Amino acid sequence: MDSGRIRTPRTAPRTAAGARTGARTRPRTGPRTGPRTGRIAALAAAALLATVVPSAQAVAATAPRVDLTVLVVDDGGSAVGAITAELQGSGVPYRRIDLDDPNRPVLDTAFLSDSVDGRPRAKYQGIVLPHESAFGPDSAEATALQAYERTFGIPQVDAYTWAHPGVGLDYTDQGGWSGVLDGHRADVTTAGQAGPFRYLAGALTFEDNDPSISESYGYAGRPRAGYTSYLDVPVDGGGRASLVGEYAADGRRELVVTFAYNQYQRQFRALARGIVDWLTQGVHLGQSRNYLSVHVDDVFAPDARWDPALNCTPGDFDCVGGGDDAVNPIRMTAADAEYAAAWQKSSGFTLDMVYNGGQGEQWKTEHGGADALTDRLVADRAQYRWINHTYTHPFLGCLQDNAVVPWQCAKDTAGNTLWVSRSEISGQIRDNHNWAVGKGISVDRSELVTGEHSGLKTLPQQPVDNPNLAGALADNGVKWTGSDNSREPQQRSVGTGTVKTVPRHPMNVYYNVGTAAEMTDEYNWIYTSRADGGSGICESNPASTCLPAPLPTATGYADHIVPQEARTALSHVLGNDPRPHYVHQSNLAEERLLYPVLDRVLADYRALFAANAPLVNPAQKDVGTELNRRAAWEQAVAAGKVTAYRIGTTVTVKAPSGVTVPVTAPEGTRKKLLLGSTAFGTAYAGTRSAWTTPELLQTAVTLTLPTA
Repeated sequence: MDSGRIRTPRTAPRTAAGARTGARTRPRTGPRTGPRTGRIAALAAAALLATVVPSAQAVAATAPRVDLTVLVVDDGGSAVGAITAELQGSGVPYRRIDLDDPNRPVLDTAFLSDSVDGRPRAKYQGIVLPHESAFGPDSAEATALQAYERTFGIPQVDAYTWAHPGVGLDYTDQGGWSGVLDGHRADVTTAGQAGPFRYLAGALTFEDNDPSISESYGYAGRPRAGYTSYLDVPVDGGGRASLVGEYAADGRRELVVTFAYNQYQRQFRALARGIVDWLTQGVHLGQSRNYLSVHVDDVFAPDARWDPALNCTPGDFDCVGGGDDAVNPIRMTAADAEYAAAWQKSSGFTLDMVYNGGQGEQWKTEHGGADALTDRLVADRAQYRWINHTYTHPFLGCLQDNAVVPWQCAKDTAGNTLWVSRSEISGQIRDNHNWAVGKGISVDRSELVTGEHSGLKTLPQQPVDNPNLAGALADNGVKWTGSDNSREPQQRSVGTGTVKTVPRHPMNVYYNVGTAAEMTDEYNWIYTSRADGGSGICESNPASTCLPAPLPTATGYADHIVPQEARTALSHVLGNDPRPHYVHQSNLAEERLLYPVLDRVLADYRALFAANAPLVNPAQKDVGTELNRRAAWEQAVAAGKVTAYRIGTTVTVKAPSGVTVPVTAPEGTRKKLLLGSTAFGTAYAGTRSAWTTPELLQTAVTLTLPTA
């Protein structure tokens, strides 16, 4: 990482491909020109909250109604796509206008505003443009949009532009810089930390995932009058040049971004929350958090071990020559359990132990009637969260016919699929719960993860859920059952009852390895070509990518797999994704492979975010509730059944009965009660937010914003 001053390259690259999706080198803007005609420089606000509500003089006049919807003008570029993804992911309603659609609506006064009950109405609280000249600098649409923004005080984001006086910056050859930003450090300014990016710790390093690809290109310009920099870099000759900032001129405010990005890159994900807060002046529908929870499956059970010679796992149906039983299985020891408890304490992070009590009892029987691991984990039981994983971890879907590879569902003589019975499924859930209660372990009856997510549909062999599953879940009070996010990323109902799935992200730290060498060997088998001695799966699977060469077994895990897996997990954290990640008890045993990944995730996160944006570590039922609320909210918004607006310091939100509303507002916001008011929401990242509903005898959520 280069944290020094940025030097102008002799020849600027002509391409700026972003990770996973491309990003244009130069935004589609007009020719290099001077400042916009008629623009009057004005000082930008030093803090976001100063712009949340109108001034006292403005309030004295008839305050307009501003609807809580964002207008997105889309040119198909990755920058607008990234901001749109952030709006969608956090639940902010928006309307998208496709610039390439010949039948798109024309932006004029009638499209942007009207009146309701005699009060002027602004239909959009913020505008996202690809760049400041999206409609042409002198077009009728540009004129109408600028007049709208001046009249109603509506902010505009220029998603990706270049440094020039039209956006309040000097050209890059006037003490600035342009070039590839990969690996460079930028810093949030004092104004940025006091304003929209107050949740960041200060430093932001641009990703550099592939030295052969230019992942982000930028134009850093020196601010002119009226421009307040929020993110900048040091440049040759002393001083700093801006990559993100606010330009206030001619009665309008623009957030100017002068580097290329897409929705997956860490630098955007870190800034996304602040961009939306700035765009909405801190008041919007939707909310977001940075979530991380890790489920450790198979606790108390042993896991089978990968065989580097056979390139398979003995005991698996498809491991030819490996025998019927796992060889030298991997299981935590009491020392591993002690380490887990100590690691949790030092890291400030709680693991979810997804346990199989019957497997522990079987191990004890087979090893002289004693089990130090169980004794240690039970002694430390209050330090973890616990989730029922069934008593002995059987497959709970169809009866498996293992005479063929891959296995298939067994059928009776009439051709009907044979299923594991409701009583057997129910017994597995009940016995495991009772085992934990008998050990003094606190376990929530509403949470479950079946072995291998079995019982749920398993493609291609079992295309439907076990019809006996839903009834067994109901028998035991289960409301949330884990599913595999790589197979089913969306939450769904199980049967016709109220049980919902909780999709879990599989971490690429395998269940059947105890050492870094084993992990790297199996990783090489999966991700190298046949010519390099691998399985070739990566060649035949269009969703996969082959390694250029096998990783060294001695260093491949630490040097390649750990940073890659940590980067993937952190991308979920920064994407407002509450879905848990899951690993296995084997990853806490022997060489304890999980900890380097989690240590990297936690360290990278805490270096990036301030203390006001802590990691949220939700329980499984909390994740299920969050996903369920989001689905209902998205449906209500898509159906046009939500009405939300701000008039002066009052925010009103109306939604269908039974739909919980996500709202984000500034500190000091209060919620109206039948009598009086109460502080709204909970604090996170410098704002207040919550899922909320109308109070007793009310038909709408009513909030009162703090005065500036």
